[in-house]
Amino acid sequence: MKIICIGRNYEDHAKELKNPLAQEPIVFLKPDSALLRNNDPFYIPQFAKQFHYETELVVRISRLGKKIDASFAHRYYDEIGLGVDFTARDLQDELRQKGLPWEKCKAFDGSAVISKFTPKMRFPDINDVNFSLKVNGELRQQGNSGDMISSIDQLIAYVSNYFTLKIGDYIFTGTPAGVGSVNIGDRLQGYIEDRLFFDFNIK
Repeated sequence: MKIICIGRNYEDHAKELKNPLAQEPIVFLKPDSALLRNNDPFYIPQFAKQFHYETELVVRISRLGKKIDASFAHRYYDEIGLGVDFTARDLQDELRQKGLPWEKCKAFDGSAVISKFTPKMRFPDINDVNFSLKVNGELRQQGNSGDMISSIDQLIAYVSNYFTLKIGDYIFTGTPAGVGSVNIGDRLQGYIEDRLFFDFNIK
């Protein structure tokens, strides 16, 4: 099982971090030890000082595939969920300055929160799905899949050129603007449309 993550897939998020827009999807991986499920709490690690939430729609792959054409990509997933790509932001800035890989700031234990999943057929248009994050009851992030630079189907096609997609693989599809720090005692609640998908605490 692979956790495949996409960076800078929303223009407003790239702008808020003062990053240039990507010419093609930015791809990075997380190990299975990064998964945080069942609304388990996120324990803030000690190796960095600033941890940011990044709320994202997540696709779970349902068929084996490689070099998938975008027009057929919809056949390779049946469900979507919601996730959080936790990022050690200060460590990420340090690694970028040195030209080093991102794994330490993106792929650490518990950095890939994942919710329950729901059939994609619940949504009339997969390219018009709203999602949001509340922190301590306050709305912090709002996104719509239609605002992605690369759509879900385009991401599946792109990623499958490099990695064989297997049943159970996850694709985190990128985060909209509104990322921010978490602190001990915070409560994070994530929604797809008006339905609660995750609800967990920071410890």
